[in-house]
Amino acid sequence: MPDGSEAAQTAKSASPAVAGAAAPKGLTRLAFGGDYNPEQWPESVWHEDVALMREAGVTMVSVGIFSWALLEPEPGVHDFGWLDRLLDLLHENGIRADLGTPTVCPPAWFYRSHPDALPVTREGVRLAFGSRGAICHSNPAYRDAAAGITTQLAQRYGAHPAVAMWHVHNEYGVPVSACYCDTCAEHFRRWLDTTYGSVEAVNEAWGTTFWGQRYTAFDQIDPPRLTPTAANPAQQLDYRRFADATMRENFVRERDILHRLSPGVPVTTNFMTALSQCDSVDYWAWGREVDIVTNDHYLITDGRRTHVNLAMAADITRSVGGGAPWLLLEHSTSGVNWQPRNPAKAPGQMARNSLTHVARGSDGAMFFQWRQSRRGAEKFHSAMLPHAGTDSRVWREVVRLGADVDALGSLRGTRTVADVAMVWDWQSWWAQSLEWRPSEDHDARERADAFYEALYDRHLTVDFAHPESDLSAYPLVVVPALYLATEAAGRNLRAYVENGGTLVVSYFSGIVDEHDAVHEGPYPGVLRDVLGLTVEEFSPLLQGEQVRITAADGSELSGDVWTEFVTPRGADTVWTYADGLAAGGPAVTRNRLGEGTAWYVSTRLAPRDLDVLLGWACEDARIAPRADLPRDVEVVTRSGESGRYLFVINHTASDAKVPLEAHGTELLTGERAAGRLAVPAGAVRVVRLDG
Repeated sequence: MPDGSEAAQTAKSASPAVAGAAAPKGLTRLAFGGDYNPEQWPESVWHEDVALMREAGVTMVSVGIFSWALLEPEPGVHDFGWLDRLLDLLHENGIRADLGTPTVCPPAWFYRSHPDALPVTREGVRLAFGSRGAICHSNPAYRDAAAGITTQLAQRYGAHPAVAMWHVHNEYGVPVSACYCDTCAEHFRRWLDTTYGSVEAVNEAWGTTFWGQRYTAFDQIDPPRLTPTAANPAQQLDYRRFADATMRENFVRERDILHRLSPGVPVTTNFMTALSQCDSVDYWAWGREVDIVTNDHYLITDGRRTHVNLAMAADITRSVGGGAPWLLLEHSTSGVNWQPRNPAKAPGQMARNSLTHVARGSDGAMFFQWRQSRRGAEKFHSAMLPHAGTDSRVWREVVRLGADVDALGSLRGTRTVADVAMVWDWQSWWAQSLEWRPSEDHDARERADAFYEALYDRHLTVDFAHPESDLSAYPLVVVPALYLATEAAGRNLRAYVENGGTLVVSYFSGIVDEHDAVHEGPYPGVLRDVLGLTVEEFSPLLQGEQVRITAADGSELSGDVWTEFVTPRGADTVWTYADGLAAGGPAVTRNRLGEGTAWYVSTRLAPRDLDVLLGWACEDARIAPRADLPRDVEVVTRSGESGRYLFVINHTASDAKVPLEAHGTELLTGERAAGRLAVPAGAVRVVRLDG
């Protein structure tokens, strides 16, 4: 396939280049509030709601996201009266609106007329109306209807003084991203024609000579529906790209209508960047299309340190926005309702969660939702105003948090300062997740989580980066999982090291190109030169097996899941396999290249051993250890024209003291801070540093 094809360009151009880094129009404070669904309540409740919002310090609410059936009760018949009254009420009370286009939930009458707009699974089952997000994004009737209701809203409210921001759809990719119906099949063929230009180019990209899958016409190509055994991996990868691009086309169509009819009001859609929550969206591509990057984040209570996952999601969100301030559009005040077990948040945890997002770049903290629902699937999902009412712990914490968020208003527009970068690519994750890889125990997300947690425990703030983006600002770059790596990515990582950077690469990286074809020559493909080695063969371990790794000084590490037969081609062996099939061979290597250093680890290191490796890499990168900070006490800096702000977030049950590099004022208490800052157990402190 030619280098200029759309699929290659998708991979090559995915580094962050944000369409805009706007702020909600007319909002002069940090955003604080949540999804507001007043249509679930009598209008007599609205005035009570607004009075309580003022008490809690609410500055913005999201409205209209699920309201299509009310706004257009019959085809072409619109009822905007209730929304008129609501927006006027919010404006009169100084509360801004993040106004939704309700295109995530078409009305029942729409599906009665267009049942083919319901999505079809890979197994051939057509999903039914009755929840949310049941959409075939290729369906022309849906696309036209979505554009129609968006146009009506933009014409009516494009200049309304309450509207600070437009909110298109809701959580694209959740719960359905790909549909496999005949309409999608036709759309996929058109996409392939545009992308590749010919059936011959598709055959070349997909390697269809394998298993006799060669095509002679586009109309022979279907979506990768259920097959007797593993389907063509390159076809499956392209279908994920197609599904993502199709959702993005629909977003862009609505966005462009809003830009035309509501100029000056930024447009967004709420991402779900946490790797624990959405794996079907290439957020590098989406980050370029929104005016403000926004995100929804919910704690996954699976026994892990939930605050680490939260910090990671915030860092990813900031990174897909190119480092600009973003906005936390949804999280929970306490428990959610959709996990097997849904514990409440501990006292003070709501504030720590919220202010961690702010520390890591969010210009506010918003929730799902304002008033807890009495009916529907989410009636047990916590809210700012719970069923227990205002005489409740949650409400008191909400009011206290509103005051704290207001006290931090001066940092609005500043940027989070990062120490290191982690390379991550959603398309590589997609490719690695397909069938018949060397070991099902190797999980890209697990490695990303593990490397991130190790950096977090070293008190390093992480930017995420596309493998082809500029890495020159970072002394250390880690690559936890980059199975799919383009030639351009290989050149980029080599140049980074040659120019003085320190690179750490984990196993099974650099293996295939953008079509899931193994790069010519030995593994690890495009990373051979920068790492100074070749890999003759993978040797994954059986479940429960471990290997010992030793160093010349007698120190010992352990690995599991994966080993490799590594041949140094200029790299030095730092740790050696002491047992297993690869015994006597290199396990961890270090390659000096130009002015920098590249490390390679060919097994899955246990967390404590990963920390040892990163300690050596940090020495190469001249990153000083932060031994003066306790574990689970976060220290993050935001900086900008208004000054430098130091966030200290204590996730522990013990009081902590953190050294300050300068004097300053603690914004939540108003006290002066100097020398060592005292942070009570479970508390947050934010110091505006002098100078």
